[in-house]
Amino acid sequence: MKSIKLIEVRSELGAGTRGASLGIEALKLASLEYGSYFFGKYKSKEIRDNSRLLFKNPVRTYAKRIRGVIKIFERQAKAVSDEIKAGRIPIVISGDHSSAGGTIAGVKMAYPKSKIGVIWIDAHADLHSPYTTPSGNIHGMPLASALGIDFQDKPKNPVKGDTVPFWDVLKNVGGICPKITPDNLVFVGLRDMETEEIQYIRKHKVKIVKIPQIHKGKIKEICNDILTYLGGCDYLYVSFDIDSLDSSVVKGTGTPVPNGLTVKEAKKLLTGILKDPRVCCFEITEINPLLDAENRTASRVFPIFRDAVNAIEKRLKKAQLEKRMAEKITKSVSQVKPAFPVVEKKSNRLIAKKTSSKK
Repeated sequence: MKSIKLIEVRSELGAGTRGASLGIEALKLASLEYGSYFFGKYKSKEIRDNSRLLFKNPVRTYAKRIRGVIKIFERQAKAVSDEIKAGRIPIVISGDHSSAGGTIAGVKMAYPKSKIGVIWIDAHADLHSPYTTPSGNIHGMPLASALGIDFQDKPKNPVKGDTVPFWDVLKNVGGICPKITPDNLVFVGLRDMETEEIQYIRKHKVKIVKIPQIHKGKIKEICNDILTYLGGCDYLYVSFDIDSLDSSVVKGTGTPVPNGLTVKEAKKLLTGILKDPRVCCFEITEINPLLDAENRTASRVFPIFRDAVNAIEKRLKKAQLEKRMAEKITKSVSQVKPAFPVVEKKSNRLIAKKTSSKK
């Protein structure tokens, strides 16, 4: 039976504010507030971070700390790939959203010849590159790295020096670029974008599920529509940035945005999507307790995360049960004796075996 493995990525090198590296512990503390032993239930793997770089000057204005982020990408990609190849489903809990680029690289490494679909639940598109970024923070660039896009034709920033080769290395982590295509990408909750991102989405007709659609309450239909749209994909990766939630619900995140999802909507959305057997990896990100009070954000997010993982586990158990039943039926059929005489061929003559010696 397939199992679940937690991958903990405490890096916040891609973020603009400090504290996202503490998000994993905040979520664990929140679980205890609910009296839950969730984190004692699953095995976990920690990705070694490069947090020491936070105390050094980020010399590359348009790709801050990119050398450190590359290392995170490489370690994370290997961890995700290894877990998938071992028959497990990696659940990634990350500090900032730049790590999603490493996660996608890992999924692609595990399935290099397959079509990977991405469901990006986020207030932001994260489609920037060093050529367009307004901040230089790489948590706004993970999808661009996975799609292999640059916007070099209309650069807004004067990118120079070694930023260009480092960006190329980031895009090519895992040895494949691009890893996904825009027609296999779905945005959910998107509502805060820059011009370059809007133009890319329009040009490539990337599917967007907007908040007003979700507020109408037909979430089951929305989930089915998303999964049908990605019907040509072999495997799916689901990324959940908590800023997809309304800013009145979550204040402990780096870039909160109003008019977002409610907790109830997020639960229904994730459980509806994660039931699909093609989902091979799920990630939750951007919890920042330093921007919060009394760990309220993590306390509101934990039930969403718990229900999402439970949906995956329920699906795995159902698949295992169906497999056992199928094996049982096959075994039963093979043990059934034929109700007719056995006929064998011998010396070019058919000889019917007698079923009884009585005359």
